[in-house]
Amino acid sequence: MELILNQVQQYAESHTSSEDPLLREVSIFTNTQHADPQMLSGHLQGKVLEMISYMLRPRRILEIGTFTGYSALCLAKGLTTDGLLHTIDIREADVQLAKSYFEKSENSHKIISHCGNAISVIETLDEEWDLVFIDADKPAYIDYFNLVFPRLRKNGIILADNVFFHGQVLDNPVSGKSAKGIAAFNKFVNDRNDIEKVMLTIRDGLYLIRKL
Repeated sequence: MELILNQVQQYAESHTSSEDPLLREVSIFTNTQHADPQMLSGHLQGKVLEMISYMLRPRRILEIGTFTGYSALCLAKGLTTDGLLHTIDIREADVQLAKSYFEKSENSHKIISHCGNAISVIETLDEEWDLVFIDADKPAYIDYFNLVFPRLRKNGIILADNVFFHGQVLDNPVSGKSAKGIAAFNKFVNDRNDIEKVMLTIRDGLYLIRKL
């Protein structure tokens, strides 16, 4: 399903600040060399992540799902001077690739990369989170939320990616493990009264959640 008309996407990108050279390098490599380029946040969503980070000025960011490092580089831009971003991925090859880009960034000293099962890694991190970006195993979204929410500061933000899951959450009935996981997460978030939330129609859907 085409969620966003290509003309609209191109128009929006043409009226958005351009990618910096490092982000452009990540984008080109991912789209030409990686087996799963569709997983890249990309220019428009990346700029949204960057803007949110700058607005929040977070001291601690958690990213669940590093991929090739594009989104981490965007989020890290808004960190405070003593800020840190922890990013986790289970795929060693992607972790190493992302690290190679982090090392080129002016924020390299603020990015800590972890390789392993996200739930296991998160349990070892003794931090209070200002901003959390969830973009990993879709059936585990609720588990990730429940794990990070107690350590999210009041008015802290959780961003959850792919909440349309290529439009499959609109199917009746929803089928497929990942689509079912996302649909369950969306209902789980919508039913809560201890948060404020807005679902943004950007790329594959981005859920913006604020802890009350």
